[in-house]
Amino acid sequence: MRVLQNYSQNRGPLLAAGLSFHAIFGAFASLWIGFSVGGLLLEAQPALRDAVFQFIDRAVPGLIDTGSGVGVIRRSVLLEGRVLSWTGAVALVGLLLTALGWLASSRAAIRTIFNLPRQQANPLVLRLKDVGLAVGFGLAILVSAGLTLVATQALGLFRNYLDSSIAEFAARVVGLLVMFLFDAAALATLFRVLAGIRISSRRLIGGVLIGAAGLAVLKILGGRLFIGAGRNPLLASFAAIVGLMIWFNLVSQIILIAASWIAVGARDEGVGVGEDGPPAPKGHGRGG
Repeated sequence: MRVLQNYSQNRGPLLAAGLSFHAIFGAFASLWIGFSVGGLLLEAQPALRDAVFQFIDRAVPGLIDTGSGVGVIRRSVLLEGRVLSWTGAVALVGLLLTALGWLASSRAAIRTIFNLPRQQANPLVLRLKDVGLAVGFGLAILVSAGLTLVATQALGLFRNYLDSSIAEFAARVVGLLVMFLFDAAALATLFRVLAGIRISSRRLIGGVLIGAAGLAVLKILGGRLFIGAGRNPLLASFAAIVGLMIWFNLVSQIILIAASWIAVGARDEGVGVGEDGPPAPKGHGRGG
């Protein structure tokens, strides 16, 4: 109850709505940039390319049309994107700023949940830090997709000894496990590196595991969002966009609630959270 109270008192729902607004545009920009820059590599590795598409589809259901006809972005459009012309380079800069806007908004929202002021640092340094994190997230997606591909191919060696439904279930479990680890690492990076908040390892791990579990449940049930939106005759023509808006709002709320869990837990332990540096005890009273 105190976690939700802290989340509400610090305008959590409003912050989540703002994050979801930035996320939906940042997602389109990030995909265009990522496939424009790394498209040649993915075209040379069809298996890795398909694994990346499947990984993104698990992360954000309904964002990419994987061949079922349900999705906002067609795979062919992403693979055709290039930035070899000067107009493409200009567009790349604009889209990069759009993608980085989500990271900047996430930093401000997370620090608000922790009752911390805006991070005092050189704006250029923060932008460079965000660029590094964006590149890191992109590489993490490639690595995670590669691990999923290797694990799936390893399961294929036992396909002759397993029922097809069991093999398919095992492959799905492997994909969800890799996604869970990716989400946990991403949340830890958001709280500790992006927001620059000093958090004890035990408290950080507990918070990110709870957040990753919430995201896992959301991804398992994610398809129902788009089914429900499509049943409304007034929304059927753009149900995918509505589903994405709902999806990103729920994801943003889970991220900020996980941040609130860490913040309240740290106050319970009598340990302050703040800027990077050695932890400073605040006393032994129970916090808000």
